[in-house]
Amino acid sequence: MFWKFDLHSSSHIDTLLEREDVTLKELMDEEDVLQECKAQNRKLIEFLLKSECLEDLVSFIIEEPPQDMDEKIRYKYPNISCELLTSDVSQINDRLGEEESLLMKLYSFLLNESPLNPLLASFFSKVLSILISRKPEQIVEFLKRKHDFVDLIIKHIGTSAIMDLLLRLLTCIEPPQPRQEVLNWLNEERIIQRLVEIVHPSQDEDRHSNASQSLCEIIRLSRDQMLQVQNSSEPDPLLASLEKQEIIEQLLSNIFHKEKNESAIVSAIQILLTLLETRRQTFEGHIEVCPPGMSNSTYLVNKSVLEAIKARLSSFHELLLEPPKKSVIKTTWGVLDPPVGNTRLNVIRLISSLLQTNTSSVNQELIELNSIGVILDMFFKYTWNNFLHTQVEICIALILASPLESTENGTITDQDPPGDNLLLKHLFLKCQLIERILEAWEMNEKKQAEGGRRHGYMGHLTRIANCIVHSTDKGPNSTLVQQLIKELPEEVRERWETFCTSSLGETNKRNTVDLASSAAGGVTTCHIHSSSDDEIDFKETGFSQDSSLQQAFSDYQMQQMTSNFIDQFGFNDEKFADQDD
Repeated sequence: MFWKFDLHSSSHIDTLLEREDVTLKELMDEEDVLQECKAQNRKLIEFLLKSECLEDLVSFIIEEPPQDMDEKIRYKYPNISCELLTSDVSQINDRLGEEESLLMKLYSFLLNESPLNPLLASFFSKVLSILISRKPEQIVEFLKRKHDFVDLIIKHIGTSAIMDLLLRLLTCIEPPQPRQEVLNWLNEERIIQRLVEIVHPSQDEDRHSNASQSLCEIIRLSRDQMLQVQNSSEPDPLLASLEKQEIIEQLLSNIFHKEKNESAIVSAIQILLTLLETRRQTFEGHIEVCPPGMSNSTYLVNKSVLEAIKARLSSFHELLLEPPKKSVIKTTWGVLDPPVGNTRLNVIRLISSLLQTNTSSVNQELIELNSIGVILDMFFKYTWNNFLHTQVEICIALILASPLESTENGTITDQDPPGDNLLLKHLFLKCQLIERILEAWEMNEKKQAEGGRRHGYMGHLTRIANCIVHSTDKGPNSTLVQQLIKELPEEVRERWETFCTSSLGETNKRNTVDLASSAAGGVTTCHIHSSSDDEIDFKETGFSQDSSLQQAFSDYQMQQMTSNFIDQFGFNDEKFADQDD
């Protein structure tokens, strides 16, 4: 029988290990050394556990390879060393985690001057991360004894691998009590305040970006943990520090410097956007707000964050008018002077997030500044910037669908008559949304009739117009929208009514046919609204309410990738998950 024969060929590594003078590099030159290590080859692991071998493996990781080596093989040994040390062999983890001399040697990498070698930094971070995961108590205790650890992390935060290491400290330690001790330790070291200080025009872009990303991840990790451990007696000290009004004020003070630095501004806005992200849990000191179409969930915004942002809204508005200077951009369709820029795009994203909170004082400030009017001007000025058009469309959809405003105390304002919505009035009266839609549509039709190119914002303009029609018929502010349209000048009102039944209806019909014909090719969309009730009323377009095409276009138009859409056109996860196909 075949099992009588030994078909297993012994590894060449075993043959090498029989030699007394075999070297570590000789073993690392073998192709199957990693495989044998992970397979717990006893002889190999015993060899690697020798003190001199472990020291050499760590040295490969933390020391620059010789400059005169061929670039193709220069990082061969550091890479293999990292893989061997992170192969998750318990004996190697134990030796590394318990021998102070090895830990000191590994830690010495942080003592190098900035910038660190990014590849070596990734090896260092990977090794220390697995030790944190497997030997959390020993490693955290070792790091706590190093009084310069947080200083060095801040010093090297511009290196992405070091940022990852900081986040590993928060994610790799699973038991609640040790994790809480790490949070308290990092909070005592003022890690939040020191990361916020980095988001300043005087620092470079890599430090801005990594400090901002670290803070954003800390926010998300803390909130996720709070949802998972709902009965925790201790709050997350890092999140509590970051949500303090004085910390947000310091962050904003940093970026509204005399020098407008786009990298610092965008990084700070990313932090604010993460703080304004909605979540379901209720905690003391937060406002409960419910975004449009999400009536079944509780969403929260920290009051101190809102207060700090509201005090600086005029500065953000000024950025829309006078962004950091950028070079003129020449494109195939014309000259952009100035271009939209990342700063203004992110300011509009911030306004969108603030509109979602639907807070009375914030809305009032936006009205007084006419920020909505300014971003509407940008919508029509920058004809081809669909990133901008998408954000402006979201802002308008939020205003149209917003319920009565919430105050800072989380209660509904009763200063105005029922159904009153000052921001919605501002959109129609001061910003003249209807008039601008009609004017832009007529200009586009005239341009196309003369042989010109269709304006790049027309798809977004179609969705905005349909959103108004939907809000008029069955939106939460339908009575007010109907009243505002009724109060338009007679000539404008007649033009709008004609537009809805002719141009808009024809466009909806054409788009629906296009959608049906292209669906088999794999059309997919992303969602802005979450309410399945936010669908277009197709009475204006002439389609029956039960039409499958109408349902498909409604899903597409209101940006909802619903199960109906998926079922209608034959996409399902099981077919696409079949690896053989």
